[in-house]
Order: sequence, then C-alpha cells, then structure tokens
Amino acid sequence: MWPTVADPEFWVGLLKIIWINVVLSGDNAVVIAMAARSLRAEEQRRAIAWGSGFAVVLRIALTVVAVQLMALPMLQIIGGLLLLWIGTQLLAAEEETEEAKTHHSLYAAIRTILIADLVMSLDNVIGVAAAAKGNLLLLAIGLGLSIPLVVFGSSLMIQLMTRFPIVISVGAALIGWVAGETLISDVLWAHGIETIAWLHWAVPITCALLVVTSGRWLAWLFPKPSHTDIEPG
Repeated sequence: MWPTVADPEFWVGLLKIIWINVVLSGDNAVVIAMAARSLRAEEQRRAIAWGSGFAVVLRIALTVVAVQLMALPMLQIIGGLLLLWIGTQLLAAEEETEEAKTHHSLYAAIRTILIADLVMSLDNVIGVAAAAKGNLLLLAIGLGLSIPLVVFGSSLMIQLMTRFPIVISVGAALIGWVAGETLISDVLWAHGIETIAWLHWAVPITCALLVVTSGRWLAWLFPKPSHTDIEPG
C-alpha cells in the first residue's frame, strides 16, 4: 500500500527523491545553461523555465518505463553518441560571434535541452523510481520540487560561463564525460567489458576530450562571420 501525505514514510521518500535530483541534476543544469546562453536575456529565462519544466515532465514519464528501457541493447550507445554530438555542437556554437548568436532559436534551445535530458536521465531515473516505490504522486511532487533547483543551477552556470569562459569548455567536457559513461553502460557490454575496470574511466575521459577538441575544431573550420566582415551593399 502506498504511503499517504500523513505517513512519515511519504516525507522520507520525498526527501530522498529531492536529494537524488539535487545530486544528479548538475550535468543537466550544464546542458541547459550552454543551450540557453546564446539567447537574448528574455528568451534565456524562457528557455530555462520551459526546458526545465518539460524535462521534469519527461523524466516522470520516463521513470515509469525506465527499467524496461535500460534493458534494451544499443539504447545507451545511441544515447551516448547523441550526447557527443550535442556537446560538440554546443561548444562550437559558443565560438560564434554575438551577431550570429542573435539568430539562434528559443525552440531549438528547448529541443536541445529535452533531447540531452532524455539521454542523461535514463540511468538517473532508476534511483528516483526506487525512492518513490511506485507512488506516482510522490514521484510527481518530488520531481516538481526539483524544477526550481535545476532553474537556479542553470542560471548560476550561465553567470559563471559569462564571467569565466573556461567554464564553457569544462561544461562541454562534462557532457562528453556523461556520454562516455552512457556508452560504456549499455547492456550490450554487460558480459564483456564489465570486469575491465580501466575502461570505465578511460572511455569517459576520451569522450570528454573528443567533445572539446572536435567542438573547437568545428568552430575553427567553419567560422561564423561577424557583421563587420560583411561589406555594405
């Protein structure tokens, strides 16, 4: 029988879910910050709010089927490759001029946030589902309360990225690291490489370096012209 709001077990479960989300949402806040940073201030706030809200709703739905999804071979490999692409694109976009950045779409930023959150939450939601113990009300409340935490974290990351540009590269490296962890966690490798301990840190490190180097390389290979480079007609 599910605990009710009058049951101390309900509040213990709620605190567990909130804590799990605080611990596991750091990388999600980085993605949201990197995707929204290139927008105007007003659109930036909207991207953070809508992206965070949709991401939590998505996570609630995903939690219901998380165990079944995690058992599908190749799913996390595909997710890891998606994260590599997202991290590379976000870093390459940071090299654009301010003039080029103004043409970025709010909806494109929200879409990037949702795709990244979907991939990065596949393993995280299992911990949340375990804490909820099948209580969908507890799950919804706990994840709903995590929205302001993610919003605050994303806003803080944007301020840090603006003040300290090196944080952008660190954020891209983090996305690459998570991509590597996702790749190496696929059930396809369950009976092959789970005993090779060094791969569990070598693959994430390699992916982190890959995102940073490929993002910088793409920015150098396809530089975005500034308005001062365009001759008046």
